[in-house]
Amino acid sequence: MKFSEMPYARPDAEQVKKTLAALTERVEKAKTYGEARAAFLEEDALQRHLYTLGSLVEIRHTVDTRDAFYAGEKKFWDETEPSLMPFTQSFTAALLASPFRGDFEKEFGTTFLLNAEMALKTFSPEIIPDLQEENKLVTAYEALLASSQIPFMGKVYTISQIGVLKSDPDDAVRLGAWQAEGGWYKDHQDELDGLYDKLVHLRDGIAKKLGYESYVPLGYYRMGRTSYGREEVEAFRRAVVKHLVPVADAVYRDKAARLGKTYPMNFADNALTFRSGNPRPRGGREEILKAAEDFYTALSPETAAFWRQMLDGELMDLASTEGKRGGGYCTMIPDYKVPFIFANFNGTDDDVETVTHEAGHAFAFWLNMDRVPLSDVIPGMDGAEIHSMSMEFFAETAADAFFGKDAKKFLYSHLAGALTFIPYGAMVDHFQHVVYDKPSMTPGERHALWRELLGVYMPWVKLGDGIPFYGDGEGWQRQHHIYSLPFYYIDYCLAQTVALSFWKMIREDRRAAWEKYLAYARLGGSLPFTPLLEKAGLAVPFDEATLSGICREAAAALRDFDLTGIV
Repeated sequence: MKFSEMPYARPDAEQVKKTLAALTERVEKAKTYGEARAAFLEEDALQRHLYTLGSLVEIRHTVDTRDAFYAGEKKFWDETEPSLMPFTQSFTAALLASPFRGDFEKEFGTTFLLNAEMALKTFSPEIIPDLQEENKLVTAYEALLASSQIPFMGKVYTISQIGVLKSDPDDAVRLGAWQAEGGWYKDHQDELDGLYDKLVHLRDGIAKKLGYESYVPLGYYRMGRTSYGREEVEAFRRAVVKHLVPVADAVYRDKAARLGKTYPMNFADNALTFRSGNPRPRGGREEILKAAEDFYTALSPETAAFWRQMLDGELMDLASTEGKRGGGYCTMIPDYKVPFIFANFNGTDDDVETVTHEAGHAFAFWLNMDRVPLSDVIPGMDGAEIHSMSMEFFAETAADAFFGKDAKKFLYSHLAGALTFIPYGAMVDHFQHVVYDKPSMTPGERHALWRELLGVYMPWVKLGDGIPFYGDGEGWQRQHHIYSLPFYYIDYCLAQTVALSFWKMIREDRRAAWEKYLAYARLGGSLPFTPLLEKAGLAVPFDEATLSGICREAAAALRDFDLTGIV
């Protein structure tokens, strides 16, 4: 079935509550494992159906935030999902207390039970209005960014559309694009400050109602972390500063010399990698999709079948259009056992990176869609981002098809970008820990904190230079995850570290690397993050030696990269 043909009808929330209550009672009164198991599978099927309906709304709303019907349905789900949580939690509690828990564990594993125990720590009926308000504020933030209209050089752009000009090789055009976009953010800063301030205080209040000293431990539970905590994350960030920031700094010093600029450079100059321009795909949407089809068809029988279904089902929306939410994501539509990829192509190398990144998520969904329960289809986002970031490195073998004459530029930029991203991601995480430790900070104090952290994690950035918002050290407000998904961003850094291990394996034996990737992806969410890596035979990023070793090898590869003929 094509995506456009998938029907949507608003569920009867009261009937859903009655069904969940009845299923809970059946688990509580079950006299045999078979009886309890039947109720468990019915509840899982119900959750898959609700997830499907919610996904259809989310996709169709984000594709066009101006669509009144789906804007209304998004509001319905923002309000309804929290109201269903008491009934879902009651079912979870009954399952955990069941005398047949051992039978469930034997058949379905332990991870879903660990996740269930953690879920109970994140909810109480008294926070339902707060969760509804949280959804409302995040939706307002997304709508604000999606409504962007940025006048520049006689045209009007959205945030996604102006992205290509922010890396234009013409210094004046590039600087002007950064100034224009920064000006838009600056014009809306009071609203951005207000939304975030409300979110921070709201989340802090939720944590206090649940008995936590701050939102930080609750945030970790909400992210589904069972195999590591704050101590390990802080140690990882320290290792990033020690081992990776110097490597990234050298990349930017080399870039400044290559561009004929003075180090440190402003945001506009840092956005350019080569004087002749950054790598550009050799064509638009159709050419990228054709190159992707050839790549996935050749990679393995599994990826060939997966990509054919993505194309036949029209399970991608890639163009950057008016009213579309920015960024990219992948979600799943469980009733139809398919994923969906959302992106905003703008003519930059991000188009290729985004579609291959999201395809990594989609492929893992596709492999595991029959896994029961639904919560075990994929791991936490730390483990899931390994699927996507590693897939980007496998796709480097198709660089010629994706980029043509710019293939060499892309291969250098992609590796350099993987290394320089991790300090930024660690900075985002550090920022959020301080913010939620000190929820009473003023907007001005939060901006000052971001400027301070820029000096630690991104010393190659020069503030000022007439670039509003970014040059003022306020660019954190364009990072969607900071508003919508606190403490998610470090997952990208952990995953990128593991993905760089795949980069190393691909250089040594591409086929063996793919077999290890496929084995890892087939595990779905059957284990928490650290045990999942250990079972797959992958390096654990919390081991400082893992990060330092990757830094040395990648830094050497960049130093030895042949840039002959590229200016």
